[in-house]
Amino acid sequence: MGDPYLAIQVVMMPRDTNPHGTIFGGVILSYLDQAGAIGGRHEIAKAGGPPPFLATVAMNRVEFLQPVLVGDVVKFWTRLIRMGRTSITMQVQVEAERNQEVLQVTTAEVVYVGVDLNTKDRRPTPLLPKATP
Repeated sequence: MGDPYLAIQVVMMPRDTNPHGTIFGGVILSYLDQAGAIGGRHEIAKAGGPPPFLATVAMNRVEFLQPVLVGDVVKFWTRLIRMGRTSITMQVQVEAERNQEVLQVTTAEVVYVGVDLNTKDRRPTPLLPKATP
């Protein structure tokens, strides 16, 4: 696996709460999806590819380990799991800084596919240029 990459860091606000007073899981999922795509773009650029348009294909095994609270500084760390010809799989670890503690709150594996926006049906496109012999 690749080195961890800090894709997003955000302070959770009262508007993000559910009826129980904790941060709504959908808010975390939205940031998680964005972070995975940002991390994926970072890994593709690092490997020599152009900035792709990535579409989410799957979120595998999302685990909410602990609640996130208003005021937590939440960091979304990404790591490359694998890169195929047109797809990339990223691990996203979510941690919350609360007072002097750092808590692991969520983890997931997200799969993206590179999409060609210039095709009518948005066909998958290679993430990296073809190697020249």
